[in-house]
Amino acid sequence: MSEHHIRRLVIMRHAKADWPGGIDDHDRPLEERGHREAPLAGKWLVQNSILPDFMLCSSALRTRQTCTWVCSELGDKAPTPKLESGLYAASAHGMLSVINHVPDTVTTLMVIAHLPGVQDLAMHLASRDSDQDAYMEAASSYPTSGITVLETEKTWAELDGQDARITHFVVPR
Repeated sequence: MSEHHIRRLVIMRHAKADWPGGIDDHDRPLEERGHREAPLAGKWLVQNSILPDFMLCSSALRTRQTCTWVCSELGDKAPTPKLESGLYAASAHGMLSVINHVPDTVTTLMVIAHLPGVQDLAMHLASRDSDQDAYMEAASSYPTSGITVLETEKTWAELDGQDARITHFVVPR
């Protein structure tokens, strides 16, 4: 298949969040470090010409704040993010079911969500021809602001498991 049919999936764990007392988990904000590091993810995407044309973001406050910082760095290239409550506390399979409904017109999809779902999803989708260093880094640790980039020739609806190649795993800091 030609490169024109390659789709990219960018999976990001939210930036470092705070644990203020008396706040529901869904409403936890980013802490100061998270506010410093989240824009670096957007800068890394721009520097590496990985520009999402569609973004799905968990409805939790910390993911929304992370998304806002990433979009600020993408500038006029940032798509309007879609808040997706189904990504909050979702398993890899729950996240995949959301991704499976993304329109085929999307070529680069970014998903901002939470552990363990983001790491489990990346490992579930990773094919045998993934970059081995990136695969091992994503498998061993998935810190806040961690980003996995995968490529596939399948449509979003066809993504199932071991059918996307990990090309990058980074933690912009």
